[in-house]
Amino acid sequence: MNSRHPHPALTDIERDAVGLDALADLDSARADTWLDQLTRDFAAGAADLDAGPGFPHDNLARLRRAGLLSLTVPRALGGREATLRQTLKVVRAVARREPSTALILVMQCLYHLRLQANPHWPVDLKERIARDAVERGALINSLRVEPELGSPSRGGLPATLGKRVMGRHADDGGYWLLNGRKVYSTGSPGLTWLAVWGRTDEPSPRVGTWLVHRDTPGVRVGQPWNHLGMRATGSHELIFDNVRVPLDQAVDLQAPQNASGMDPETSVWMNVLLPAIYDGIARAARDWFVQWASQRVPSGLDAPLSSLERFQQTAGRIDALLFNNRTLLDAGAAGHVGPNEAPAIKYLVSRQAIEAVELALEASSNPGLSRNNPLERHYRDVLCARIHTPQNDTVLGTLGRAAFAAP
Repeated sequence: MNSRHPHPALTDIERDAVGLDALADLDSARADTWLDQLTRDFAAGAADLDAGPGFPHDNLARLRRAGLLSLTVPRALGGREATLRQTLKVVRAVARREPSTALILVMQCLYHLRLQANPHWPVDLKERIARDAVERGALINSLRVEPELGSPSRGGLPATLGKRVMGRHADDGGYWLLNGRKVYSTGSPGLTWLAVWGRTDEPSPRVGTWLVHRDTPGVRVGQPWNHLGMRATGSHELIFDNVRVPLDQAVDLQAPQNASGMDPETSVWMNVLLPAIYDGIARAARDWFVQWASQRVPSGLDAPLSSLERFQQTAGRIDALLFNNRTLLDAGAAGHVGPNEAPAIKYLVSRQAIEAVELALEASSNPGLSRNNPLERHYRDVLCARIHTPQNDTVLGTLGRAAFAAP
């Protein structure tokens, strides 16, 4: 049997139809088997995507055909309405061998979860975006970060500006003209919908989201993504130059102090799914290290490195860190961690994932740093865990203030 595919006679589309059937019950053994194969398939192209850097169009097509780009869309709208535990299972399968694809998937899942929980969006627009994900696998992401502003989690108003243009006739309400630029636009080559955070040009500006279709005139790529790690995410700068946006696609416009933040449920999901990506990277690094140490037989030793106490200790330390990660992520997915403590999952899992890869890198020395081996790629990728909101200082500061505020 072909080791790459369990159904060698099938085309990709036919094989993913098998997956669609196997994934009907995400908790089943059949789903586990299919996701296991997906992990191996994605591993085959990960190095080329990183080296390009490329964009995982083929991987996303696989997820689309298997119905996994509508994981968190409500069942009433044709989605899977997966639980956090089920979504975590899928993200783990993808992230263990191709984390850039996993990050795009996580952003898709989080946006659709947050979208349906947001009472400030018109119902018909929420349904339109949801059905587009179900029927066509349309990707969406929130574009918030700007070159001058940096991360909006630190405060400040966006420079991206929406200007209301009145219609020529009494019955023509007009449109919005959107101008600005966004950086770190994860998944941009594959996005159908761009949820652009901006402000109005009114004397007392409101902030909100302008929903822009990718094919709208005036949308273009600026500075290409050229990062140390997670290179296949396509997180390019996007420029909006007099982009026309229909009036009903400017949503959730509120005074800055009243702008809706992330709801508690989405916060928990984010603080579980994002670090799960980097835990997956650490597990891939661990797998490579264990295999390499088991096969490397120095001439002066006449036995594999895995027979040495030092290497056994290193593998043990790595597995202990990953055990802790798994326990934390599973606890968050099971609902055992509340919104106030959930950021600690992100902090701890990310930190321990980085430490696990560093241990493997230190023990493997030059082979670990060689670009002929995947460990250096895993190290570059895992370092990106630190950049996601909430950042470490924010997490620790919030926890510390809560500690001093307690009676």
